[in-house]
Amino acid sequence: MSQFKTLSDYDVAGKRVLLRADLNVPMKDGVVTDSTRIDRTLPTIVELMQKGARIVLITHWGRPKGQRVPEMTVKPIADALSSKLGKPVKFADDCIGEEAETIVNSLSDTEVCVLENLRYYKEETDNDTAFAEKLAKLGDIYVNDAFSCAHRAHASTEALARLLPSAAGRLMQAELEALSGALDAPQRPLAALVGGAKVSTKLDVLNNLSAKVDMLIIGGGMANTFLNAKGINIGNSLCEHDLADTARDIIAAAEKNGCEIVLPIDGVVAKEFAANAENRIVNLADGVNDDEMILDVGPASVADVKARLGNCKTIVWNGPMGAFEIEPFDAGTNGAAQAAAELTKAGSLVSVAGGGDTVAALDHAGAKDDFTYISTAGGAFLEWLEGKELPGVEVLRIQ
Repeated sequence: MSQFKTLSDYDVAGKRVLLRADLNVPMKDGVVTDSTRIDRTLPTIVELMQKGARIVLITHWGRPKGQRVPEMTVKPIADALSSKLGKPVKFADDCIGEEAETIVNSLSDTEVCVLENLRYYKEETDNDTAFAEKLAKLGDIYVNDAFSCAHRAHASTEALARLLPSAAGRLMQAELEALSGALDAPQRPLAALVGGAKVSTKLDVLNNLSAKVDMLIIGGGMANTFLNAKGINIGNSLCEHDLADTARDIIAAAEKNGCEIVLPIDGVVAKEFAANAENRIVNLADGVNDDEMILDVGPASVADVKARLGNCKTIVWNGPMGAFEIEPFDAGTNGAAQAAAELTKAGSLVSVAGGGDTVAALDHAGAKDDFTYISTAGGAFLEWLEGKELPGVEVLRIQ
């Protein structure tokens, strides 16, 4: 983490700290219905308060596309944050200009205000320097705690960091430390488990990981594309038949890089995609009937993954092993996730996971709390897996 300045590098007492958070939280009828993203940035807010800063919180919500959409106000977020902190949180009806300046200038040490939705201005997503300069007038120090927005070069995540002394917030710091520790300087052997529906959505992920990890475990619908490429009959399963050559290329590249590709040994198959559909376990080497589809990995595959993880020191996890949303096709994901969680609790495995479906799947498996680190970043986590530079991270690096 020495590549980035953090809250520890600044004396923030009496300073206006412009804090970029991702508080794009679920809301219904003007009320926050899931405060997870607020909770994740609370440590940064509380630490800044304890150090006597004047906290100016900026965030986006939804996609108003440069228009002032009343239904997309972030005022409910200010109210929810006030409830969490147990103290008043001020709110400005704009994020730049006189309205914002009046609220910011009224702050005393330890006080917090939330500015209106950044995306009411098209200049935000355009990474407009003039807009960033207007934001910069409202702060003395810039802190980015929004790793989940770091893959976008927006005014509040990229241009603004160039205009003020900048640092990573504690959530951003935790993300960067966990992710760099998992791929850049991991304890080996290093495994990656990648699941999900389609190979086409994760081609860059697979190509990047196959050059970095010792073992690439592939599950979910995308495993069918690889099984098909190896000449195995997958019946009516979800499969991108046109990517058979691509799958074979990934296998060949992985072998050249010394990375073992691990595919399911057995599968749970059914004739319909429905909860509690009649199903059977099939040895995949024998193929699947034409009217059947693979909806989950089988118990032999779970046992194989568990044994392999027992010999690993680090795992990076993205995506489910099967159709975890419906029973009984959640058993494969549950079993593999619980195995990783057990090894993590035992201290023998560092486990880092991320991505929307991933978090839901691990939560469903009751394994989420025992992983070393769970990223809620979504797109930014995927782009990190792809090996891409994230603008909101790169701009924070100490030159």
